[in-house]
Amino acid sequence: MTINERVRELRHELKLSQVKFAEAISASSGYIAGIEVGNRKVNDRIIRLICITFNVSDKWLRTGEGEMFNKSPSRMTELACATFQELKPEYQDYVLKQIDLLLEIQNKETAE
Repeated sequence: MTINERVRELRHELKLSQVKFAEAISASSGYIAGIEVGNRKVNDRIIRLICITFNVSDKWLRTGEGEMFNKSPSRMTELACATFQELKPEYQDYVLKQIDLLLEIQNKETAE
């Protein structure tokens, strides 16, 4: 199964239309339709949005390994997700870029 097929499987599991799924991650329904039929690539930004919004396992979405959903999220994770979803799409993009930068810093510190 491809990542595109897993996106479709997830949406079905959540019992969401393409429109509702797309709205939840601030994407267009046409973009989601393109992903599901294999005409569009699932980029890292979409993967992060899907995982954050729906508590989906990054590993499962990328590879199909493991469980579809993460275990129960912590209160901090729930709060972060709720706050993130209230942001305008351009602010969501900014937050994701900042998270990427923080991860790079963390990985450099860990490697030292």
